[in-house]
Amino acid sequence: MTANIFKPDPYRIADIVHETELEYTFKVEAGVKVDHGQFFQISLPEIGEAPISVSGIGRDWLEFTIRKVGKVTHRLFSLRRGDRLFMRGPYGNSFPLDEFRGKDLVVIAGGTGVSPVRSLLKHYFDHLDEIRSLHFIAGFKDRGSILFADDLKDFAARFHAIYTLDKEAIPGFQSGLVTEHIRKIPFAGFADYNVVIVGPPVMMRYAALECLKNGVSKERIWMSFERNMSCAVGKCGHCKINETYVCLEGPVFNYTKAEQLLD
Repeated sequence: MTANIFKPDPYRIADIVHETELEYTFKVEAGVKVDHGQFFQISLPEIGEAPISVSGIGRDWLEFTIRKVGKVTHRLFSLRRGDRLFMRGPYGNSFPLDEFRGKDLVVIAGGTGVSPVRSLLKHYFDHLDEIRSLHFIAGFKDRGSILFADDLKDFAARFHAIYTLDKEAIPGFQSGLVTEHIRKIPFAGFADYNVVIVGPPVMMRYAALECLKNGVSKERIWMSFERNMSCAVGKCGHCKINETYVCLEGPVFNYTKAEQLLD
């Protein structure tokens, strides 16, 4: 009998952290091997499912930072520690850590785009010897939308970090869009490097253009997409852009391909 590729399995919720009014991080008991940048389909019976990137990876647990934006996520927010949700995965490719090894790395994330890069940042926080340096720019709309406040403090102690809010400045945060701070990255001083950009499509587009203006070649830029993914196995076509199935070929793309996928 052929296995049902759409059948999820139940997993117990070990903890829930209220990051903001609209974003919760769910810690799920799951001893599943996952690479940084992959995603799962998270579901509730008779409600539906949604693609969610992994925001934290442990030996016997995974974390998912979920924004309340639709029917599935609204119902997920009613769950409590000890409840069960359903998942299938992991799906997709991952960030190319072998390509990053021994080089400088720049990570630029906007809003909920910090979630898909959080496990990558935590990896390098513990294994900084794998790269030459890490420069991290994270931007949020306002103080009420800041994610992972404790992690940001830790990252700032070990990485070259710039945190920004769109239209205000508070202790630890500058003002302005992330694109306004990219020029502060010392690209010219890097021997070899890569840039990871994750966030809303418009943010990724303009951040990439700003990197190009500062001398970054397209081949050095990597992006992660979650555009309209539904089935995660290339059957429904919701995530298809031109001839590319984001769920099968991504969600991580080099900018030489990603520039053709941005709106």
